[in-house]
Amino acid sequence: MEAEEPNFEAEYNNRARVPDHAVHISGSQRDAGAYRETARCDLDLPYGPGERHRLDFFYPQGGDIGGPIVMFVHGGYWQALDKSSFSHLARGANERGLTVAVPSYNLAPAVTLANIVSDVARAADFVMQRSGRPLVATGHSAGGHLAACLMAQPDSLPRPIRTAMPISGLFDLPPLVSTSINKALGLTVEEARRLSPLAWKPPENGRLVAVVGGAESSEFLRQSRAIVEQWGKAGVATRYHEVPQAHHFDVIAGLADPSDPLVDTLVELAAEA
Repeated sequence: MEAEEPNFEAEYNNRARVPDHAVHISGSQRDAGAYRETARCDLDLPYGPGERHRLDFFYPQGGDIGGPIVMFVHGGYWQALDKSSFSHLARGANERGLTVAVPSYNLAPAVTLANIVSDVARAADFVMQRSGRPLVATGHSAGGHLAACLMAQPDSLPRPIRTAMPISGLFDLPPLVSTSINKALGLTVEEARRLSPLAWKPPENGRLVAVVGGAESSEFLRQSRAIVEQWGKAGVATRYHEVPQAHHFDVIAGLADPSDPLVDTLVELAAEA
């Protein structure tokens, strides 16, 4: 007897799964604004011609340690939010001596998902050209997908990105096609597969840590396990990490805390980038 297909709408509708999601989103916006008031930063640097082609740099107060730049890519299912809600997530890495870049990018339905992948590659190129340093790619949800895309497409960048930490990432997109999430994206099954890092040739080396909240849906857990397994077989040093009891909206909270295991992981990845 064949296994019953999951209810993908329920599995991927994180706002429905976390009834107080609005509290987390508004709190993130508040904390991000407060951090920008005190941080050493350069805000709204243009990396492309569009209004949303803007990027913020956040620097350690005492000067950074001279290593790679961490680039955090925000989530929102490629159709919501921008960099201004996530500035405070640079705090943990900043206090450990790392500079953090946080870009916005164009959103669906104004542009296609393929365009969004290109936007984030352009942002990564800008950061590496401006700093002369390698990148550690991280991001949340849709941003986790985009971080994995950066690592898996070395030919699209002036220098490859060898380390990444996607958080609650999406790497296998066909399950989204039948859901309400796809209304703005307009993906066919073929396009979804073509834009799925799990359908691409994995990188030949490097290191990836896939983070996911322990209280997230079975599909989000599956997605992170799948990329760890598949890329690990191809030669990437991979690790699966669950944040205990975390749901989709608080799984990233530890990035603001310099003593959190997520920040420890970024520091480790920076040493290998």
